[in-house]
Amino acid sequence: MSNMESSTKEIKLNDLEDEPGTKETKETNTEEEGSMGFTSINEIWRNVIILTASFLFLFTAFASLQQLQPSLFVEDGMGAIVLAVVYGFFFLSTLLFSASLIAAVGCKWSLAIAITCYTGFMAAHFYATWGLFVPAAVFVGLGAAPLWVAKAHYLNLAAHDYSKLKGITEDAAASLFFGFFFFFFQSSSIWGNIIPSQVLIPVADNSSPEILSYTSNNQDSLAQCGRNFCPQYADFNNTNLLQPPKSQLYMLAGIYTSSACIAFIVVLFLQQLPSEVNRKSSCWNRLDPKELFSTLRHLKDRRQLLLIPITIYVGMEQGFFISDYLQAYITCPLGKQWVGYVAICYGVVDAISAAFFGKLAQFTGRVPIMVLGLLSHLSLAVALLYVNTSDLKTYVYFMIAGFWGMGDAIWSTNFSAFYGVLFKENSKAGFANFRMWQAVGSILSFGYQSQLCLLVKVYILIGMLIVGFTGYVTVEVLEKRKSITTSQ
Repeated sequence: MSNMESSTKEIKLNDLEDEPGTKETKETNTEEEGSMGFTSINEIWRNVIILTASFLFLFTAFASLQQLQPSLFVEDGMGAIVLAVVYGFFFLSTLLFSASLIAAVGCKWSLAIAITCYTGFMAAHFYATWGLFVPAAVFVGLGAAPLWVAKAHYLNLAAHDYSKLKGITEDAAASLFFGFFFFFFQSSSIWGNIIPSQVLIPVADNSSPEILSYTSNNQDSLAQCGRNFCPQYADFNNTNLLQPPKSQLYMLAGIYTSSACIAFIVVLFLQQLPSEVNRKSSCWNRLDPKELFSTLRHLKDRRQLLLIPITIYVGMEQGFFISDYLQAYITCPLGKQWVGYVAICYGVVDAISAAFFGKLAQFTGRVPIMVLGLLSHLSLAVALLYVNTSDLKTYVYFMIAGFWGMGDAIWSTNFSAFYGVLFKENSKAGFANFRMWQAVGSILSFGYQSQLCLLVKVYILIGMLIVGFTGYVTVEVLEKRKSITTSQ
């Protein structure tokens, strides 16, 4: 990974540090360097654990429900369209006011507000209609950007203070904390998907559960699954694509809403950042109109422009797994009860890989791991162009999900850390751009999910991966040249 510059630079302090009415002044430290807030290792780890636990409970509910959405509501493409609405407003939220909300109320209360929005979405599944789903999706989208930007900003500042106390590089500290966070965050897919695996058991004649196995659908229906799957021409004679009974939906909604409520309670124990606690002004007086456009101004940085395609790809590959792989390769041929089991495999590998590669990056550097991510997803995408579900053994579905999870862990962990290091002087705007362009990828993936056949979507994914990785490599080369020039 690139070494961070040791020399300090003069920058203008923004309203996150200034008292209202004071003039912008020069300091010889960056925002992160100027706020040595945490004073002990135990204090840092306690808050990192609280933040991680809150996300674990929240995404035990949301991540699992998101993965189920396209399979639960296949008809009219409602499941995928609702997710497209979520990420559409996620994009707008990132663009317009995520940084402003954090500037106004701080990271802790931004997280609390965002979790409330997510809880409403979970509760909307008690009455799954367009009229309730779409407004709930809007609120989730609006809350998602502050949630992720606040989380990343909080971890980034914690990593900075930790590096000073431990005498290690910020690069290593960021990889450690983001790896720790994503280990538990990705494990939410495990706990969350145990629930639908037990709830969505098909029932014959409203009496006895069927054995978990291939369904009795005719071969013509099953032949339209996998690489041949086209949502717009879905065969609803295939009983695997029908909506489950309302009693099962009510049970899922109750469990997931309760988990989101626990996440809200946990985040209340999070310590506010010291720089936020010390500000005595009204939260609204801290708002800087410049914050509203900080995300857009960040696009002047050519490094950010070069990273846009690969960041979009991260959103697209996650959306593809949720809306296409689970629907075409799992729900269609096997049934909804298998979605949870396959998603658990994905979550286990994703969680282990996040922790492993986050730690490994301290020894090998970032580039070899990113190349591994490229090879894993590229080879899997090519394989999906040729494999037929009628020829696959059940364990192959799990293997594909596991290797896809490994690649996702590499992108999520290393790019989060990379953005924190690369844009350390303006981390909020950097992380906002990361989430914004990732949301664009998700919007595209969920938006065209019900309109394009699977093979077309795989080709799109491969093209974006190649273009995106080229941009990423260009940034690495630029940073390498910069470090060589600086050291001379």
